[in-house]
Amino acid sequence: MSKVLITGATGLLGANLTRELYRLGHDIRLLVRPTASLRLLDDIPAEIFHGDVQHEAAVNLAVQGCEYVVHAASITDQWGVTFEDYERVNYTGTILIADACRRHNVRKLIYVSTANTLGPGSKTEPGNELAGFSLFGAGSGYINSKYLAQQYVLEQVEKHGLPAVVVNPTFIIGPHDARPSSGKLLLHGIKSRWVWCPPGGKNFVHVGDVCRGIALAMEKGKPGNCYLLAGENLSYREFFRIVSRTVRRKRMLLTIPAWVLKAGGLAGSLTGKLTGHKPRLNYTTASLLCLNNYYTGRKSERELGMRYASAEAAVADACAWLKENDYF
Repeated sequence: MSKVLITGATGLLGANLTRELYRLGHDIRLLVRPTASLRLLDDIPAEIFHGDVQHEAAVNLAVQGCEYVVHAASITDQWGVTFEDYERVNYTGTILIADACRRHNVRKLIYVSTANTLGPGSKTEPGNELAGFSLFGAGSGYINSKYLAQQYVLEQVEKHGLPAVVVNPTFIIGPHDARPSSGKLLLHGIKSRWVWCPPGGKNFVHVGDVCRGIALAMEKGKPGNCYLLAGENLSYREFFRIVSRTVRRKRMLLTIPAWVLKAGGLAGSLTGKLTGHKPRLNYTTASLLCLNNYYTGRKSERELGMRYASAEAAVADACAWLKENDYF
């Protein structure tokens, strides 16, 4: 068995990844914050290191003795977070992980980035790993901090021979989404009689496929390479139609004009600045919801041997888990 350190294990991806790598026979070590709930992982035997990716001593202690490190921990919220917070966790935390991997001679680091560090495309010409970063102007602290962290990892590969591979998942959906994260979008489509659909779209990928992609990247991924883990490209209207069919609840789908959504986002941003409260929608999020955020996973299929489930299968698995755990 190989010893694998996983950061971010209490999130949607981390909880599923811990299960998948344990199923594959790896010896699991988790770096988790002292206040984090491990309820989703109670049945997985794992070595627990309490600490924070922001603290060098904790990171070094957790990495020491591991052959592989999968760094999935990050702040993913799109609003109500200062750039300094994103920078401290998403960027500085990645620097500490990468440096510790070099120091302790890990066999391979898998850095979990995001598809949005690569330029999106259309359904006919989806974004791929050759597309340059194009979303800086969107003003997303999450996306910008992940891009800076990704560049640092790739720089360490080039300058110091760090054996690191970057995976770029699209919008992940699936079971074990306890907080929930992407599950909020599903619950909007399930609980609302009138479902307001943003005018854009995105690529949806099953969390199980992302886990398999990471496992394959550990085995076959080439250091210095990025691999998009991308499932099916859908407009939001198409996505909510699948959700409605899955839960067998008829819903009225109404597409919001882009200018209306952006106006609401601008109002939310201004209200948040005046009151200090986190708005439900801000201008950055509204702008991103208007984009056609489409990608292809062909490189991962070709080089890693990936095969992707349909969005319908991903929605079905996610909804089944949410229902079983009384979210609706």
